[in-house]
Amino acid sequence: MPETSAGIVMYRHRDAEIEVLLAHPGGPFWRHRDAGAWTIPKGQVEPGEAPEAAARREFTEEMGAPATEPVRPLGRIRQRSGKWVEAFAMEGDFDTRELHSNLFELEWPPRSGQMQQFPEVDRAQWFDLAEAKRRLLPAQAPLLDRLATMLRDGG
Repeated sequence: MPETSAGIVMYRHRDAEIEVLLAHPGGPFWRHRDAGAWTIPKGQVEPGEAPEAAARREFTEEMGAPATEPVRPLGRIRQRSGKWVEAFAMEGDFDTRELHSNLFELEWPPRSGQMQQFPEVDRAQWFDLAEAKRRLLPAQAPLLDRLATMLRDGG
């Protein structure tokens, strides 16, 4: 059964544009990747956990700030890996200088026997929708279209 993650697309209004907050994955595999590498803050839904609760928990763990504002569902997408991602839109403003991500441990360099810690998210940045689509993992791009439609149709 494919893994399911849940995440939050935080958005804000700036100079008559919509901006979204994206996270750049930490660790050595993503260090030099940019376009097509960014993601929404998200993570695995634990057994028995509601997707909204998982999305809020993961946002807090990866950004270092609680996700307390109301959310609106953006639906599910399937990533290339087969993983499902259920997303929620939340209006807010996050100071990217305050990023404080949780850490994960990885043997690095490979087969060295040395364990190192890396942040799950090494950068967070606000992008307008067009630039966010360019930076985002391609499978997650439909979430931005859904956000734009939701904001246009529902305020």
